[in-house]
Amino acid sequence: MKYLYKDIVHLFFLLHHRLFLVHTVRLLLFLLAPTLLFAQRPQFSFGPDRVEVNRYAEITMKLPPFRSGNPFTDVPFSGKFVNEQGDTTRVQGFCDAQDGSLHRLRFMPTKSGPYRFIISAEVNKRPFTYAGSFTAVYAGHRGMIRVDKQHPAHFVYDGTSEHYFWNSTTAYWLMGWRDEQTIREAIDRLARLKINRMRVVINGRQDDGKRWAEPWVKESRNFTYKLNPWVAQDPESLDTPGFDVTRFNVAHWQRMDRMLAYARDKGINVSIIFYVDGLEHGSDPFKKVNMGSPDEQRYYQYAVNRFAAFPNVMWDITNEYHLFRNEAWAETMGKFLRDADPYDHLTSIHGNADFPFRAANWVDFVMFQNWDECGGYYAMLQNRDRQAKTGVIKPQINEEYGYEDHYPEWGCGPLGKRVAPARDAKSRTRLAWEITMAGGYQTTGERANQGTGNGPDTGGGWINGRGDNSMIMLNYYAILHDIVTSLDWWKMVPNNAITHHGTLCLANPDARQYLLYVQSGVPTLSTPKQPYHVRVIDIWTGKSRPLPDFAGGIWIGPQDLGTDVAVVFEKK
Repeated sequence: MKYLYKDIVHLFFLLHHRLFLVHTVRLLLFLLAPTLLFAQRPQFSFGPDRVEVNRYAEITMKLPPFRSGNPFTDVPFSGKFVNEQGDTTRVQGFCDAQDGSLHRLRFMPTKSGPYRFIISAEVNKRPFTYAGSFTAVYAGHRGMIRVDKQHPAHFVYDGTSEHYFWNSTTAYWLMGWRDEQTIREAIDRLARLKINRMRVVINGRQDDGKRWAEPWVKESRNFTYKLNPWVAQDPESLDTPGFDVTRFNVAHWQRMDRMLAYARDKGINVSIIFYVDGLEHGSDPFKKVNMGSPDEQRYYQYAVNRFAAFPNVMWDITNEYHLFRNEAWAETMGKFLRDADPYDHLTSIHGNADFPFRAANWVDFVMFQNWDECGGYYAMLQNRDRQAKTGVIKPQINEEYGYEDHYPEWGCGPLGKRVAPARDAKSRTRLAWEITMAGGYQTTGERANQGTGNGPDTGGGWINGRGDNSMIMLNYYAILHDIVTSLDWWKMVPNNAITHHGTLCLANPDARQYLLYVQSGVPTLSTPKQPYHVRVIDIWTGKSRPLPDFAGGIWIGPQDLGTDVAVVFEKK
């Protein structure tokens, strides 16, 4: 009986204790419910309430790390921004953490004044919103480049109405440098040389520079040809990286963010190229069977969501599309990119000597790859004429006309292959002058033979953007830049009817300014009867000297003027 009593007491104690625990747990859950609910909510944040025009405002959204699902596809994140005039811009955000714990949304105000915004997100199929406001203040930034509506063969900065003289070079694998200080130093050097645009790829794979007859550029401890914009099973594999095209390699894109910001602050625009050598190795995870698919569109959309708030971006849908895609794909992706970009950055595509998209609405400028003399003065005049026949004038660019000291098996015409010194620095500069005098623009590329991972290991040139003081070609291009931008070049048109063979002429239709490029012989010029100041500039040194004033009529240059000089006439 004694033991039975103890058992009953013990049982009662246990039951009472369990009921107490249940009630305690329920009470704790009740008290902690708001905290637990908050932990599941996105945490939004916004920076300062004043943002400079043509820089970006950024809203961040923090989430718990994803244990399942895909943060790159499962979290819709968008914003609507409205200024005081009622102009509305809608932008998309992007995932910026591999585990999905951080998302960003960037908006670039292009006008000053107050802005209101509302952010919408969906997390675990639950909607969330965040609202705020800020003031955009004018700070003199140049902004995006636009086609000049009054002179549509040329460009203008949207933020300042200053005209833009396209002085461009190639730096495909700039992002292949493992050390970002090397990237910044390369940009610094190009900026000093007055380069204001460079071509840079997001995605490409190659084993060696021998692919393009450039054996001096190899992989090294500080440089790789293997770019990984997606998460890869084997990122060091040349042919089978095993890309998961639904997940982006955030570290790669963050490095590009920093490159774009640095280039922006140095006055350099960046042509973002989505593929280079897409036919080769593991560069193209979509292949023709999946070209234009939702996965490929996501690639382009992510780039827009991430980079479009940089004013110094322009889009190149791909390099050499004809080698691994077709025209229908180019049209599809061009229209897609145009629709995706809320700011309408300049867009085009790189092909070869033919450009079948001249009249397409998504094309802002026409790009060719036309080497050596096949891409010089008369070729660019023909391109201007073909463009005019479409009824829509657009800038004409020879994007690739044979890099400095670059001697692969291909080139201009049936002879094609050239041998040194056919493509030395001066030959490329003369072609750049011809393209300019035809009213077009050009993109060059420096010699690569100073080496990367080989030789002096101080260069890389057109392959990766690095150069050293022995590489002098861009000094000549800087002189070209300075001579042309001293004039109202955007108003000037080719006019060889008023000079003679051996001299190329750009003339202002109102006869206020003329620019001659003397290739051979004694130059002449026919002008109205009005007084002009005249000066001559050596295109190799930049040294300028005055010539006697000219009263108008028929001008005949001095017998000792020489060649490779520019002569400038400006009305008094």
